[in-house]
Amino acid sequence: MPKTEDEKGFVDIVNGRYKVRGKFHIIEKNQPIFNKDTGKLAGVTNPRDMTYIHSYGGEGIFFESLGKGKLMATRCDNDRCETKGSIYEPFRIYCPDCLRKNTVVDITEKAQKTAKIHSFIITHRSGAFNTLPKPIKFINIEFDEEVVTILMSVLVVGEPEIGKKVVPIFRTKNPTYTIMDLMFVVEGTKESELPEGFTF
Repeated sequence: MPKTEDEKGFVDIVNGRYKVRGKFHIIEKNQPIFNKDTGKLAGVTNPRDMTYIHSYGGEGIFFESLGKGKLMATRCDNDRCETKGSIYEPFRIYCPDCLRKNTVVDITEKAQKTAKIHSFIITHRSGAFNTLPKPIKFINIEFDEEVVTILMSVLVVGEPEIGKKVVPIFRTKNPTYTIMDLMFVVEGTKESELPEGFTF
């Protein structure tokens, strides 16, 4: 059952500190579990509704940019680093080699031109709270040689094949500010074929 506004938890940042309001933990009545064969009590349910606060810290720009149709990554610009110029996607705040703070870079155009499927897996069953249509086509994406990491995402239009070119799409209408605002389609997909709320 959807929560009312009085049952929701909200968070703001004021003067550099989290300010919470509302309810973050709602306890519902326990329900007995009876064995239908014996009529004996076997246990109880413990329904709980929890609202968690996930802090993005330095990764906030990545998730905010997805809702604006941009794919942000980071690059090491340290002249003393052996891997200077390496671009990281998924987003890494610090270079794993020199531990210096990376520079945020926009790789949207690079992804549109060079993204291809490195590997994939198709799953027909999923865990709790899945919102993706099944079967789910999980893909690992590689970009050009400057991007030294592999990004995992979902292919929502087309069939996966190793080496196949793909294009990022973004949930720009009502973004969730999560990784679910980024998905991929095979190259050549028409705008009319995209899931509702998504754009190139």
